[in-house]
Amino acid sequence: MLGTMTQTTTTHPHILLVEDDREISALVARYLRANECRVSLAGDGAAMDKVLADARVDLVVLDLMLPGEDGLSLCRRLRATSRIPILMLTAKAEEIDRIIGLEIGADDYLGKPFNPRELLARIRAILRRGSGPEAEAEEGVRRLHFLGWTLDVSLRQLLSPEEARIAITGAEFDLLHALCLRPGRVLSRDQLLDLTQGRAAGPFERSIDVLISRIRQKVEQDPRNPEIIRTIRSGGYLFTPEVTRT
Repeated sequence: MLGTMTQTTTTHPHILLVEDDREISALVARYLRANECRVSLAGDGAAMDKVLADARVDLVVLDLMLPGEDGLSLCRRLRATSRIPILMLTAKAEEIDRIIGLEIGADDYLGKPFNPRELLARIRAILRRGSGPEAEAEEGVRRLHFLGWTLDVSLRQLLSPEEARIAITGAEFDLLHALCLRPGRVLSRDQLLDLTQGRAAGPFERSIDVLISRIRQKVEQDPRNPEIIRTIRSGGYLFTPEVTRT
């Protein structure tokens, strides 16, 4: 199995930048290292695999356009075997590229050209969501239960009614967690973006729809006719089950 998501230290997270443009790689690496990040560089999928096999990586910054195996294929392959956070970079501006990246498991998306400061802010936001202490955990709540499903807050895991561990990305977990904490409330896309991504979210509201669709594929009996997470026209989304805490 490829490298899995680790509990990130607050000072020196290890970032793997998969980018074939050497000038961009050098610029980004220099900026991240100046801001207390450890950085490894890879110019293609083979080099990425070697870094992941040799070291613990906290987050992968993955360019879409790469020689050989492209970023979407690498993202899909990573997500099939690992929960490591993925932030995708691309020079393409079409919304469909963002949607595809999110659908196959990326946690965030940043278009080129970008400001290294924004990249750092997004990296920190993703790592904070993935390893920061949850308020509920601090209050003693470790698990949220609905319709036989269990969301383990401390381990960041989703368990089926049969207690099987369900693969879930960091972004999916954060959104499902936000919904579970607010059952019976209609939450707009803006509210969900703020609850899960904060100021790093940007204006891309469609990302919430993509994540909801992915979560429905995992928890709904019939994702085409969802009962657990309902769409409220002109409103947002409603998490319908009763939730208990332990």
